[in-house]
Amino acid sequence: MVVDDDAGVRYTLRGFLEDAGLDVDEAKDGAEALARLEDHALVITDLRMPRMDGMELLRRIKARPDSPVVVMITAQGSERQAVDAMKLGAFDYFKKPFEPDELLAVVRRALESATLRADNTRLAGELNLARTMVFESAPMSRLAVLVQRVAPRDVTVLITGESGTGKERVAEAIVRASSRRDRPYVRFNCAAITPDLAEAELFGHAKGAFTGAHRTRAGLFREADGGTLLLDEIGEMDGRTQAKLLRVLQEGEVRPVGEDRPVAVDVRIVAATHRDLAQLVSEGKFREDLLYRLKVVHLSVPPLRERPDDVPMLFRHFLDRYEERFGTGPLRVPDGVMERLVAYRWPGNVRELENAVESLVALSSEGEIDPSLLPDAGAPSASAPTSAGLKERVEAYERGLIVAALKECGGNRSEAARRLGISRATLHEKLNKYGLGSSEE
Repeated sequence: MVVDDDAGVRYTLRGFLEDAGLDVDEAKDGAEALARLEDHALVITDLRMPRMDGMELLRRIKARPDSPVVVMITAQGSERQAVDAMKLGAFDYFKKPFEPDELLAVVRRALESATLRADNTRLAGELNLARTMVFESAPMSRLAVLVQRVAPRDVTVLITGESGTGKERVAEAIVRASSRRDRPYVRFNCAAITPDLAEAELFGHAKGAFTGAHRTRAGLFREADGGTLLLDEIGEMDGRTQAKLLRVLQEGEVRPVGEDRPVAVDVRIVAATHRDLAQLVSEGKFREDLLYRLKVVHLSVPPLRERPDDVPMLFRHFLDRYEERFGTGPLRVPDGVMERLVAYRWPGNVRELENAVESLVALSSEGEIDPSLLPDAGAPSASAPTSAGLKERVEAYERGLIVAALKECGGNRSEAARRLGISRATLHEKLNKYGLGSSEE
């Protein structure tokens, strides 16, 4: 974007840059530039302009996450201002009147810097998120970049996505890359506790504040002071607790139940939910003002069906995990298995895929995966069952216990049966049932 109050300068610069193969926008001052700034990699701006000059534009741009590179245009005799601008974060400057070669040399260096920085952000983001999640798809790479951008910015983040997509893992990645990474990280599930207890759990209470309050409790906000508080399943929070949470976000203080005086806290909030909060607002079940406070930055975790490229990598990851856990050794994956896994829509997302792999490994026989246990790719996603029914999952768990016991006992069936609390005859039956009959005493 070229920013200059002189239409002739804008016209000349645009011509040079478009001849060099670049896409160019223009604005007549800093205020217009800020209003139209989107995914621009480079801003070339004059210093002296009405409404908002180049220095103020530079300050505003640099306050943004993932800001573009800024190059200043200076008049003769204003090099000192250009140096001051570079101290504020400008990449370089060139002087009016300018030579095309000088202009293009500065622009090329600036764009190389922008490209390098973007690549570094992407790689750092992928590395950070990869510590908690397994992926290689483009949607998840984009999410990783957003996580890396917002993590150092001390703002409230709302993470949304279907159940099983890994929202809590994204929250962990934000905390790890934030300035609060060495401070407390406290998690609270809003759906796991009654409204009355949720209020006391979050904000604390005085001794005797209510029946059963035998001692004073600080509350999770004060436990997380200086750090981060994850409010999981925020869509399940009741209205009264929502009101108190809004006050914390607005005032930076909590009032414990039974106390008269508020207590100041410094906590970064990360909220997560699989619910549509906008829909809950329209139904009168969630406060609109609280939604705006939580949604300073909104990150959406894509469902697994929208990133099928991740399925093979996730499958291998979980396969290695459960081969080791159940002591099966490397299992052969028959032809066509991966195609069926990729074709399935995974209504339960990554969590369902992990459960499916656990079941496949636990019920494997003769050193290979049984394709008959795979989920049906033609099953409708809206009402599809989990990868295995209750009976199959119980059997998978039982098989895993037997394999682990035999491994711990060096294959000694009598000792394994004793540890499992069953007779040797029962163990023998189960070994045959699960295709483990070849295990030796």
